[in-house]
Amino acid sequence: MRAFRDELWRAMDGIYQQILAHPFLTGLTDGSLPKEVFRHFVLQEAHFLPDYARALAACAVKAPDPASVQRFAADAARTVEVEHSLHVELLNAFGIGEAEARRHPAPPTALGYGSYLLRACHLGTFAEALGAIVPCYWIYARVGQALLDRSSPDPLYAWWIETYGGEEYQETVAGVLDLLDEVAEGLTGDECGRLLANATTTARYEWMFWDAAWRREDWPV
Repeated sequence: MRAFRDELWRAMDGIYQQILAHPFLTGLTDGSLPKEVFRHFVLQEAHFLPDYARALAACAVKAPDPASVQRFAADAARTVEVEHSLHVELLNAFGIGEAEARRHPAPPTALGYGSYLLRACHLGTFAEALGAIVPCYWIYARVGQALLDRSSPDPLYAWWIETYGGEEYQETVAGVLDLLDEVAEGLTGDECGRLLANATTTARYEWMFWDAAWRREDWPV
């Protein structure tokens, strides 16, 4: 029997292929990515990660069993602690303090992505919330794996790649995918459809997030 994760990946694979081909990621691996583009990406993440942590906490609230509550509560805390520390170091690499980063208004895509995640996780079922957050876990893991062998001649970019391609992050994602398969076994066709719809939307936001950094997106008015 095919695992539900395979069906979900089929829904996202075309988007993922476009992500891998995006000049942001090709520039990351060959070292040609302009530093001001990566700086914009880091500033976007500084606005997005708190919303992502809140979305994970909302999943913990809706989780159907203690193990799942613990998983998403721990991942929410890890996002605040570990990824926050990573991005503080990245901000410092550009000479930007946290207070200065917060003074930059959240760009449209970062704000839209975070808002969509919070809406899906607070207003939807646990399965719908899971559909919304899985692409962020899984696409970063697949991108990290794909780029790890190539790495980057730029030490800053290589460090970012190693963070998401590394074994610890891959194990975290594997646990979430196991849970996804378990949850999907008890869903109706309509419920699976809503989960997949959320996943497709956030996968698109993943592409948009890198593209927004590439364009150094700002508010047009």
